[in-house]
Amino acid sequence: MNAIMMYGLAITLLVISSIKDKKKTKGALKKGVNSFLNIFPQMLGILTSVGIIFSFFDADTISKIVGSESGWVGVILSAVVGSITLIPGFIAFPMADMVLKNGGGYMQIGAFVSSLMMVGVMTASLEMKYFGKKLTLVRNIIAFFFSLFVAYIIGRVVV
Repeated sequence: MNAIMMYGLAITLLVISSIKDKKKTKGALKKGVNSFLNIFPQMLGILTSVGIIFSFFDADTISKIVGSESGWVGVILSAVVGSITLIPGFIAFPMADMVLKNGGGYMQIGAFVSSLMMVGVMTASLEMKYFGKKLTLVRNIIAFFFSLFVAYIIGRVVV
């Protein structure tokens, strides 16, 4: 129902925009298509990788590694993987949903997503150029521990 409403709203606003200025609307649609085409290979690669992982591991295995019964070991593993992975949010959230539906735990997914968004191991060298080594390390360490705190809060609220 929500999807139908969102598509309806998008189409309505597109029609209104087209009536107001066809040239700008056409330009905006071209930019949108080009943005999608630039993002698509990365998104397809990550979703394919997740699909392959799910084909090798059943829900029980995923649950043992990053499920609620994996406890803090799974939380820390998820936070470490999130820290070193470079995935945009628009891919990370659907992927997190897929992991949850296949046996992942809320705390583990919370740690993964929050460390993914806040900790930047892969981008640390670039960050060090602009902010210095000490600030980059302190920021990343604080962000890592904050992602564990986020997992703890999620565990207290959801479980």
